[in-house]
Amino acid sequence: MTGQTHILGGITASLAFAQLSPEEPVLILIGGVIGSLIPDICHGGSKIGKTFPLLSKLINSLFGHRTFTHSLLFLALSALLFHFILPIDGLAHGLLAGMISHIILDMMTKHGVKLLFPWKVKFRFPFTVKTGGFGEYVAFAALSLFAVYFGYGIWFQ
Repeated sequence: MTGQTHILGGITASLAFAQLSPEEPVLILIGGVIGSLIPDICHGGSKIGKTFPLLSKLINSLFGHRTFTHSLLFLALSALLFHFILPIDGLAHGLLAGMISHIILDMMTKHGVKLLFPWKVKFRFPFTVKTGGFGEYVAFAALSLFAVYFGYGIWFQ
């Protein structure tokens, strides 16, 4: 998936979470956008990889792409870290929602993710889409509709 689709996925996931949360929706939304990019820190060509090239190269050399940073272990460690360093729960919850949406979207590609890292088993959906292909455009359109729906439920009711 492209960075744009991941960002829209983070927006959609964080808006959906904000429907159920008493926390400030704007903070959840900001966290969702940032969190949607975090798992790709292992890829030097990603938006976050280009922003932090040394960290990206280090993580990639240690783990490779779509392994540790796309796993349940990474989500759990991130949740613990956010709990201790972020004074605002809404931001932490948004970050996690964005990260989860990223992993789910990458499970829609033929490469899948190593969700149970360090085990080498790849997880992906039975249907896959090509990055930048027609299937991704369909996913982007669906995410757009859901984002409008969840956004409307927060700010216009």
